[in-house]
Amino acid sequence: MENALENNKEVKTRKENQFTLKPSPAFISASWAALCIGMASYCIGLWNSSLWLNEKGYYFTLLLFGLFSVVSVQKSVRDKLEGLPVTDAYYSISWFTTFASIILLVIGLWNADMELSEKGFYGMSYTLSIFAAVAVQKNTRDMKYYDDSEK
Repeated sequence: MENALENNKEVKTRKENQFTLKPSPAFISASWAALCIGMASYCIGLWNSSLWLNEKGYYFTLLLFGLFSVVSVQKSVRDKLEGLPVTDAYYSISWFTTFASIILLVIGLWNADMELSEKGFYGMSYTLSIFAAVAVQKNTRDMKYYDDSEK
């Protein structure tokens, strides 16, 4: 009888914890808005800049590279925390590519022939984009977990 009560408590506690894992609609909306605003600002800034086409391509590729890298880091970190298998090679590569994308952006902006305010704009919109990508990935993962646990 005590076992049944303990199991019932454990199930109830697990269900209560699942509700805390569900991200709020406001946080989901804010994350998506930040991602869209960051990416759109960065791309509009590139489109309107007087940079050469190869320079625009470099900065656009860095945005895509950075977004993919941070999503990959978030996924591998989360997988490890949940006990899912993640190879050390993939985990290390994810972190390396994240740092590489940021360092390449810093080097590119450092050497670019543009106003300091323009460099700051690209740095901030890039930072907003990669942070928001992590938040969107986290929300997506949490919602999937929550939806699966409801079934």
